Amino acid sequence: MTSDFSQGRVWRRIVSQAVPLTLAQLVQLLYNIVDRIYIGHLPGQGSAALTGVGLAFPVVTLIAAFTALFSSGGTPLFSIARGAGETRRAQQVMGHVCTLLALTSLLLTALCLALRRPILFLFGASESSYAYADAYLRIYLLGTPFSMLATGLNGFISAQGFPRTGMLTVLIGAALNIVLDPLFIFAFDMGVSGAAAATVISQIVSCLWVLRFLQRAPVRLTRASLHVSAALARQIASLGASGFFMQGTNCLVQVVCNATLSAYGGDLYVGVMTVINSVRSVLELPVSGLNSGAQPVMGFNYGARRYGRVREAIRFTALCGGLYTLLAWLLVLRFPQALIRVFSSDPALIEVGPQALHLYFFGFFFMAFQFAGQAVFQALGFARRAVFFSLLCKAVIVVPLTLLLPRLGLGVTGVFLAEPISNFIGGLASFTTMIFTVYRKLGTEPFDLRKERTP
Repeated sequence: MTSDFSQGRVWRRIVSQAVPLTLAQLVQLLYNIVDRIYIGHLPGQGSAALTGVGLAFPVVTLIAAFTALFSSGGTPLFSIARGAGETRRAQQVMGHVCTLLALTSLLLTALCLALRRPILFLFGASESSYAYADAYLRIYLLGTPFSMLATGLNGFISAQGFPRTGMLTVLIGAALNIVLDPLFIFAFDMGVSGAAAATVISQIVSCLWVLRFLQRAPVRLTRASLHVSAALARQIASLGASGFFMQGTNCLVQVVCNATLSAYGGDLYVGVMTVINSVRSVLELPVSGLNSGAQPVMGFNYGARRYGRVREAIRFTALCGGLYTLLAWLLVLRFPQALIRVFSSDPALIEVGPQALHLYFFGFFFMAFQFAGQAVFQALGFARRAVFFSLLCKAVIVVPLTLLLPRLGLGVTGVFLAEPISNFIGGLASFTTMIFTVYRKLGTEPFDLRKERTP
């Protein structure tokens, strides 16, 4: 059957998963990227509007963090259960994730709407940029339940061996967003509010598509599976804590970067960071998609005790990820100005942006090692290790350096240097630990790593 990942060449199973997943993630990214491209070219206000959306982006990342808390914890457990032939448990995991996403999304919507003004000023908004940030955020937040359900449950489609259907989930929504964006932004003259409205409508359509498919999938989403047990919910959240902290610390980094850049360089450099985050989001997609595609293959074979295939999957993803990120780094070095012009036509931003881009992406290929290590820990259920390295890279390295380096006389340069330092230290630490504590032991059958795995 197409969902049996213990059969066929490992690299082909990974690629068959990774290609549609990467395309799906690319299309998913277009929800926000297309908004920024249109907003960045608004006549007479593009730079200020782009800065405003950049200030709202940490809230979007926070929502993604809570989505990852349940989705990235549920999908590995789902894959392991399927590999072990435990279909009922797999169904329960999926139902739990659906309920947890729905309840959390409603709470987040209410809190963020009520507190959006103090939140945005805490994130570094000025009086001029707040108007744009608020106009975008107050509408965008209304789509939170649909966004979290569509994104959080889509992984269960791919984990059942239907990555192309998972790709269609975001393709439908993003295509609709691309069509509606210019209509709402320019034709209806709604500006940043129009971009948010187009995104919300697209998220609703994607959510309906996912729910309809999962009600007819081989492992179905049923009413009975929606009832939550505390034990399984804790297990899902424990494993998903890695994804949560990875996204959550990204939110923290964005807040600290925006506030520091606002203090040392003003709104212009907040706009520069918004562009840099957009470029990074696009360039890291293939390596992220590769590792996302490998996770269900690793988890299934781990559940089926096919440890040699798990090792093969680790080698393939690490090698391909390293080569790709090296090429991406060279692309940034060669065409920085062209990458910036995609998102903004502001001469001031185009002038200062290339140097910041070079600094931020220095040694970009080290990031691939962090992705590879994290993917293995998460796919095989090593929750504490996955959480530790998520926190190490962002909370322990990037945030302190972002606050410290500018005060040592580096100014805005120090903000852009924090990320490559983290990629080097955190990436090597994560990958080396994975090699010695997981990869080598996978080759010592009949040794069972599940006896050592953190609950």
